Amino acid sequence: MSRIYLWTIILGGLLVTYLTRLSFILLVPLERFPERFRRGLRFVPPAVLAALITPELLRPGGVWDFSLGNERLLAGIVAMVVAWRTKNTWLTIAIGMLCLWLLSTI
Repeated sequence: MSRIYLWTIILGGLLVTYLTRLSFILLVPLERFPERFRRGLRFVPPAVLAALITPELLRPGGVWDFSLGNERLLAGIVAMVVAWRTKNTWLTIAIGMLCLWLLSTI
């Protein structure tokens, strides 16, 4: 597979995905959706983020690991506490990454 072919597939997929989502936003005004649905949309980004992060925390390398030797899980727990206490996204990311870096160097 050539590089041009690969990039064409990647950019084509990106364009189709973007246009599909954009059409939903442009064609249907948000006011036409029920209030309950609009409130539920607020939870989509955190749910997607949790779905992406949780397997990396609990199954590093594809194997379940709930031990104290799982640096990712420990750093994730610290990040969750920081997020809960401060409600600051950037601080949560910074502390979580710093914690992971410190735990992996020990």
